[in-house]
Amino acid sequence: MKNNLRDLREERGWTQADLALQLEVSRQTINALEAGRYDPSLPLAFKIARLFGRRIEDIFTDAT
Repeated sequence: MKNNLRDLREERGWTQADLALQLEVSRQTINALEAGRYDPSLPLAFKIARLFGRRIEDIFTDAT
C-alpha cells in the first residue's frame, strides 16, 4: 500500500518521533509505514486520517 504520510508529516515540520507520539505508536512503526513495509490497522488508519484532517483514501492508496 502506498501512502503520502511522509509528505503530510514534513508539511507540518514533525519528526517521525513527533508523529509517533501523537499516534501512540513507536517511531519504528512510522518509519515502516512511510517506507511501505507496514500496512496500518483500520483503527490506526482512522487515527492518522483524523490527525491530518483527511480521508483514509486520501492518505493510503492501493499499490496496484
